[in-house]
Amino acid sequence: MLDKTKKDWWKSAVFYQVYPKSFQDTDGDGFGDLRGVIGRLDYLEKLGVDGIWLSPVYASPQKDNGYDISDYRGVDPRFGTMEDMEELIARARERGISIIMDLVLNHSSDRHPWFLAAKADRESPCHDYYIWRDGTPDTPPNDMTATFGGPAWTWAPETGQWYFNMFSPWQPDLNWENPALRRELYDMIRFWVDKGVEGFRLDVIDNIGKTPDEKITFNGPHLHEYIRELRREAFREDTLVTVGEAWSADVETAKRYANPDGSELSMIFQFEHTTLDQKSKWEPIPLSLVKLKKCYERWQNGLRGEGWNSLFLNNHDLPRTVSRWGDDGKYRVESAKMLAAMCHGMQGTPYIYQGEELGMTNIRLPIEQYDDLEIKNAYREQLEQGRAEEDILSAIYARGRDNARTPMQWSAAEHAGFSQAEPWLPVNPNYREINAQAALADPGSVFFYYQSLIALRKCYPVFQDGSFTLLEPESEQLFTYTRSAETEELLVVCNFTGESVPYLRPEPFANAELLLSNYEPAAGVLRPYEAQMLYRRKR
Repeated sequence: MLDKTKKDWWKSAVFYQVYPKSFQDTDGDGFGDLRGVIGRLDYLEKLGVDGIWLSPVYASPQKDNGYDISDYRGVDPRFGTMEDMEELIARARERGISIIMDLVLNHSSDRHPWFLAAKADRESPCHDYYIWRDGTPDTPPNDMTATFGGPAWTWAPETGQWYFNMFSPWQPDLNWENPALRRELYDMIRFWVDKGVEGFRLDVIDNIGKTPDEKITFNGPHLHEYIRELRREAFREDTLVTVGEAWSADVETAKRYANPDGSELSMIFQFEHTTLDQKSKWEPIPLSLVKLKKCYERWQNGLRGEGWNSLFLNNHDLPRTVSRWGDDGKYRVESAKMLAAMCHGMQGTPYIYQGEELGMTNIRLPIEQYDDLEIKNAYREQLEQGRAEEDILSAIYARGRDNARTPMQWSAAEHAGFSQAEPWLPVNPNYREINAQAALADPGSVFFYYQSLIALRKCYPVFQDGSFTLLEPESEQLFTYTRSAETEELLVVCNFTGESVPYLRPEPFANAELLLSNYEPAAGVLRPYEAQMLYRRKR
């Protein structure tokens, strides 16, 4: 068990993202809940994770699956009660598992009391908690568009003004220029710290400094000033984990977010590696392994000693990677393990998205069965633009977020053991073969491979400290790299193809210890999606 009284304990940790709506239903409404998370803590303890990134469970109209918060200090009744939340924090801590809450500081729900007051009266103290501009109903302040489609400005007849909404009209943006608003947010964070929460994942934190008059959404002029104040006022304890989601980050800006001096955040979520197989959000293209490797190399070497990265393959905003970069058919197990080895061998803090450790795959649904606001708007807008429906659906199947939000597959029982009722989103039909009960009965399952990876990171300091060297950078078949520390060295070898590939180990690793593999090794060849982790002590 990690000593979480130490600063930077999270560098040796592995976190697990729970998307509670799809994790486990205990009250029979088809909607996951906090008691479901409590009931599965033994499973997460067996896996070996050190913390749970808990996607939002705050009170919410659920227009955007809880990322539209109507009460930052309340638990949505669909998830349970505050007593359930307190019990989850306590029972997780007994198992050495920290709760890391998802926190949306860029916007609230339009049902939040602040916004209701702001919209009702220009003289309300809450009015300036949001971003308003005068005008006329037929002329928005500018032509900015919202992330989920439509204009980024919404007319409020009650005040005769436009308000800014970067994501949707139901998610009005908070005005971080207002110090009273910032104080409200800091006090709210301390409320949760006092409850025993040990960290926060900060949703789209790179947007809070926006200046919409200049059409600047990311990396506004006061962004890092706000984050440093947030650190001083709300994240005072050095042991709190703070993870900033920043879609706009590059290596240089990441150094500011995750500066080792502790002035801002513990680490960053950046997404460059997730955008290499697309021209735009809804235009997928084949992955170039060479580009992927060079992207990882840039981040591994660029942040070394100057910042800290998050390592992830999947989350609630991304399609499942085994269906995207692996083979979710014949070689599903092998490719899921290979991708895990590739990711977990690097420097950074790994995050596992629920079901990833089972090799869960994407789903394909009729458009009417998708729930996601982004998918629905993209489908409608692209139809209006004249794009063929077949092409739109193909892109949605490749990139849509709901494809990875289907209920957790616990067993081969009805509804995959997730619920006794019809789930809010259909269960993937392959749940009878791919489920936790089957994985726990199979020593060769993806689950136990992840369990081994988590254990290895705690046994060998080279995972945390070693430098990164990319080998064979131009190969379109192999992703191989070393991690080197003063007295030990790790070699990670991954075959990214469904074909056997000739391979000879580098001479220093000819007689190295095999820490982990997804095949019985054979000399001179890597089988389809084979991965090996080799370790040697330096003399």
